Amino acid sequence: MKYALTSMGRTPLVLQVSETALRHPHWVLVERVAASRYFQSSAKLRDFLFYVSDCALRNAPEEATEQHVGIRVFQRPPGYNCAEDNIVRTHARSLRQKLAEYFQNEGSQEKTIIEIPKGHYLPVFHSAIPAVPMLPAIDATKIESSNSKLKWLVIALLLGVCFAVAGWWHVDRAERDSAIDRFWAPFFANNSSLVIYSNPLFVGNATDGLRYAPPSDDSTANLTGNYSYTGVGEVVSVYDLSRLFASYHATFTLKRSLLVTWDEAKLKNLIFIGATQQNPALRVISATMDFTTTWGTGFSGIVNHHPKPGEPLIYSRPDNPLTRDYAILALLPGFQPGRKLLLFSGLTTMGTQAAVDFACRPEDVEQLLRLAAHPDGTIHPFEAVIETTIGGGVPIQTRLVTIHVH
Repeated sequence: MKYALTSMGRTPLVLQVSETALRHPHWVLVERVAASRYFQSSAKLRDFLFYVSDCALRNAPEEATEQHVGIRVFQRPPGYNCAEDNIVRTHARSLRQKLAEYFQNEGSQEKTIIEIPKGHYLPVFHSAIPAVPMLPAIDATKIESSNSKLKWLVIALLLGVCFAVAGWWHVDRAERDSAIDRFWAPFFANNSSLVIYSNPLFVGNATDGLRYAPPSDDSTANLTGNYSYTGVGEVVSVYDLSRLFASYHATFTLKRSLLVTWDEAKLKNLIFIGATQQNPALRVISATMDFTTTWGTGFSGIVNHHPKPGEPLIYSRPDNPLTRDYAILALLPGFQPGRKLLLFSGLTTMGTQAAVDFACRPEDVEQLLRLAAHPDGTIHPFEAVIETTIGGGVPIQTRLVTIHVH
């Protein structure tokens, strides 16, 4: 199927939507949103939505960058300067607003919601949160005075139900918050945490093709700092951590992996986001770990150096299509007494995102604490493997596969 793209007075483009996207159940929703009144007056936003949705549903996040959107949707020449031409960012803000308006109004009954998180252009498809049913209103004035005892009994019962539900919610919330408190407390204290995100260097250029620079390559002639990238999952992970820390009135320092100095790192609690191959600072730590990541031609996985009975020697993911990913989630001693180290290292950027999300959910943190916490409340160092299913280019369902407690 083809969609004619608006061209702003130029020769129209035609977007070829992949068969994978067309067969996906979410594509019907995309077309329904695009046909709504919120997009009727803006063909360019429809084109934008079609293109990035196609990228998401066929699992091609690398094609949903600002450069690709500018070229494919807005007819910018290859290699144009995104810093000087903000057409994609401007339309992305409008697209987010239109999507929010649709799902708040005309699409309020949709079971699935489309969002484009700030910081990237790949849509996320997630289930809508069902509305909480309201208790029926009681018009006490219509209750006859002869039945006043029944009236007050009914009111008392309703109030009792409300207080019971409120009490259950309060206790449940308190227990969940307690799990987050116990796990994250060292990292929340007095801006004591340094978040280090992956920032790999590439050899080559955007025109002739890019590839990861080998760690052993000492030649800097071909290493181009202009071609250092951070994955979508790492960006979303930093956003999730920012929300978590802000909810506890805590702060952290954020640094690219290539800019970290060990003089500052040894004084902080460290949170690593990204795979070892893309996060050079991690290579010092991985040498002593039970789980490490490995890459090869058409192959990648997490190596289990000390498998327990029933555990595999390697947790490998499929390459094509990518429907499953793995990540290491580890809590280890820091480089100074009293300091901690958290590691979120996926085989892909989506695995990293899923691991961070796992550690931000109270119910999943409770599971980790049950396995790694001592009765006195102390949390033992551990290394865990997280598995996540991938759909539409985003993590969908995540579970704990195994954990080694030290």
